[in-house]
Amino acid sequence: MKGNLLIFATLCLLLCWIMPVDSMTIRFNFPLRENSISLSMVEDSVDDMYYGCNDNMMKIVQNVLKKKDHMFSYKKQWDDQKGCAKTKFKKREVKALTKDHMQAICVYTDNKLYREFNNAVRINGNIYSSSFPFLSLHYLLTSAIHILNNNYHCRTTYRRSTDRFTGKVNQIIRFGSFTSSSNRTDLTHFGRETCFIIKTCSGASLKKYSVFPDEDEVLIPPYEMFKITEIINGQNNIEGLKDCKVVFVLDSAGGKSNLNCKVAHS
Repeated sequence: MKGNLLIFATLCLLLCWIMPVDSMTIRFNFPLRENSISLSMVEDSVDDMYYGCNDNMMKIVQNVLKKKDHMFSYKKQWDDQKGCAKTKFKKREVKALTKDHMQAICVYTDNKLYREFNNAVRINGNIYSSSFPFLSLHYLLTSAIHILNNNYHCRTTYRRSTDRFTGKVNQIIRFGSFTSSSNRTDLTHFGRETCFIIKTCSGASLKKYSVFPDEDEVLIPPYEMFKITEIINGQNNIEGLKDCKVVFVLDSAGGKSNLNCKVAHS
């Protein structure tokens, strides 16, 4: 009997070791309940809006990027996108965007880093001012969003997911990370388990600067709050989202930043 238990335990350890990271639900860092992801305010998020300290933060970030001995955690991904940044920078329509802004957008939309990055953004609020590994990328993406939507133009976007989310009508939530949405409803390869109709007033279009412009991405910052106004379960008649198992309708409810300018003022 003991021998059988030992074999079983060994097999369990082996299966856990070889399980692909993408199959593990812990990467989301949302509260989990019965294999679902509970929407919340994600209070541990790195949610700095940089309001009132943008110029100071730009100097800090430029200094970080210029340090030749500074091996920040995404150095390879950053260097790999120099060509993309150069091309996008030459063609940019918004002159306030710098080459560093372009490179940050290229790094994020290239999809090789965004899971690791957003995982850190969701849970690293407690180490933000001391050892957060993605300070430069976080700031540059936030700054780019501000520049691209400096008048807080509201728009309706859509998001699909392979994961099952739960929430309640009238609940106020944040995604707590940089959240990709789209002007398109037909990006079915992103999933149909849960879909979102999102009215965002802080999100900005990355279509002209993304590695994948056809996705027509609108990037939503971690600090934007939303009110769940409706939850549609099962069959629906929403054009472009009829295949979705559940649809959350979200309305922008302002922003909340627990860490505004914490690094800039430290």
